[in-house]
Amino acid sequence: MRAAGDGKRVLFFQFFKSPEWPSGERESLRKLGIQVEVHGKGFVGIWGDKKPKAEHQAAARAALGKAKRLLIAKKFDVIILDELISCVEEGLLSVKDVVALIQAKRDKAKNLHLVLTGHTKYSAILKVCDVVSEMQMVKHPFYQGFLAVKGIDY
Repeated sequence: MRAAGDGKRVLFFQFFKSPEWPSGERESLRKLGIQVEVHGKGFVGIWGDKKPKAEHQAAARAALGKAKRLLIAKKFDVIILDELISCVEEGLLSVKDVVALIQAKRDKAKNLHLVLTGHTKYSAILKVCDVVSEMQMVKHPFYQGFLAVKGIDY
């Protein structure tokens, strides 16, 4: 939001969620003039997901390829790869894939700001990042058996 407010070209690129999943965050970003792309097949193994893991893996690989092409094209100043690290956590992509993407950014798009989100800290990824921020969930109703709340959690 800060980058868009400063006139930068921003892409919010989702790896995990599917276009069918409602998202208040996507609508807010679009209203701010931020381009949003959704490439996932939905949550892996939860929320009634019955897709084979191979389908999720293929979608993640295709999304990674597109993200790399967009990064190299230099059409954006900031690219947020939402839940890219979650793809590693779920075995859809490898740490090596993510490190290679970061290296491609360094080699071909030096002025681009690349933002990755996820939960697990992988030392090989941390080594090639310039900035790492950590947010920690302390308590959440979902883990006590309650569904996510529209407009708050999604």
